[in-house]
Amino acid sequence: MPSARSGPPRPRGWRFRPGGRRLGSHARAGRNTRPIGTNKQYLYTRKRSHRPILHNSQLWNAEQPHRNSICIQILCCSFLLPEARSHVHRRCPDPVAAAGSPPARLPFWRTTLFGIQHVLVMYTGCVAVPLVFGAALGLDTSTIATLVNADLLVAGVITLVQALGIGKLLGARMPVVAGASFTAVTPMILIGEEYGLSAVYGAMIAAGIFGMLVAIPFSKLVRFFPPMVRGAAVTMIGLSLIGKAVSMTFGDEPAGGAPLALALGVVVLIVVLMRYGRGLVAQSAVLIALVLGTIAAAALSLTDFSAVGGAAWFGLPDPFLFGTPTFPIAGIISMCLVMLVIFTESTAYLMATADHLGRPLEPDRLARALGADGASAVLGGFLTSFPDTIFAQNVSLVRMTGVSSRRAVAVAGGLLVALGLVPKMGEVVANLPGAVIGSVSLVMFATVAGVGIATLARVDYSRNDNLLVVSLAMGIGMIPVVAPEVYEGLPSSVRIIAGGAITSTVIVAFVLNLVFDHLTPARTPKETAA
Repeated sequence: MPSARSGPPRPRGWRFRPGGRRLGSHARAGRNTRPIGTNKQYLYTRKRSHRPILHNSQLWNAEQPHRNSICIQILCCSFLLPEARSHVHRRCPDPVAAAGSPPARLPFWRTTLFGIQHVLVMYTGCVAVPLVFGAALGLDTSTIATLVNADLLVAGVITLVQALGIGKLLGARMPVVAGASFTAVTPMILIGEEYGLSAVYGAMIAAGIFGMLVAIPFSKLVRFFPPMVRGAAVTMIGLSLIGKAVSMTFGDEPAGGAPLALALGVVVLIVVLMRYGRGLVAQSAVLIALVLGTIAAAALSLTDFSAVGGAAWFGLPDPFLFGTPTFPIAGIISMCLVMLVIFTESTAYLMATADHLGRPLEPDRLARALGADGASAVLGGFLTSFPDTIFAQNVSLVRMTGVSSRRAVAVAGGLLVALGLVPKMGEVVANLPGAVIGSVSLVMFATVAGVGIATLARVDYSRNDNLLVVSLAMGIGMIPVVAPEVYEGLPSSVRIIAGGAITSTVIVAFVLNLVFDHLTPARTPKETAA
């Protein structure tokens, strides 16, 4: 075992006395230290406080928690008395996680820095939703700018709710960031084309109320949305939006010339930064490519920011921008299905965050988090924004940095609110060149599909039932993408529900999973082979 002198620098606030046998020192303990164990084997902390009790060998192993976790478990569980083991587990349930993670309370400047980092990581994904939606429905740039501001404002408010909570009503009280969900884009476009924009936000408000009502029951029924249902839905979200990204890149013009070269350059830059970048550079690759691509587009005379000068520095989004909401039944059903998909998506990310924090995700906490997602749809319906979900890239950021401070996330929420109150920022985003935002969106939508494929990789395909569910769900979901004319002869209500790639995928996957795995006995591989 390495000695204390040769080990890495000890974290501030820790001390131990070298020497002794097995676990460490049998020297005199300080007045504020606590000995536990037997045979003069002592573990020390500086004070009788909330700090976890760890031995010097564990401080050494904290530098490589995954490689040496077995060694730490042996030390903690084999040499200590039962009462000492229970004390250590009570004070420090996961010694590796406690030793390897920075403290939850950070200095103000570090809290602010990590909050800015959260915003940089999620900003492009958040504003891409109103850009895709506005471009698909042919909205002018000033209207798209308003949607961008409303989107950032709602994302900031819901992020604050998720991080800090509202009593026992809403909010996970976890370090998670909320942002506009790509899940809702395609159904919203279909509703807007059929019934108008006022129906889009009326259906969103109804779906948000539905989500808030079913949040508690849904938190107890997660087993009906296994990885094959979630994976099929998320994969279809990405695949169905790739065509929109291509349309944004080239518009009605054939691919070629400067837009094609610029789009390829942006994609290559993202790949290089994500593959060879480190830390914040890799995490902000999409944002960096967006900025540099816009500079290159300006050099090629592909930009027009003339409308930015006329925008105000401060302003609130207009409620009910597209008139009094209407509530078509087909649109409401479609958006309610979307809300269930958003719930499954948020549940997966919340479970990953809870696992990183070393604590279970209680049903009550999950219900409050999902209720906040529902509230985002209600608030978004009033402010012409979009339903929010937990952003995967920020969950990954928490795991990569080890910083699980809710205060840092609250700072990010405050920054998003501030950005949402600056109309000039919305105008800048709305006037980004199509070749740049389209190529960035292409990478992001492909990444969404990749996340879904990774989820499907967890499915047990030794059972033909699971393979059948995934195959049929994906096949039927692709029909509106590759052959949309198939649904043209159907009534509009049926076309809105079944003619959407995402909603049809969710319906097929959920129903088949319910029948095969819950209503009828599952077949074993031997029975399938026979």
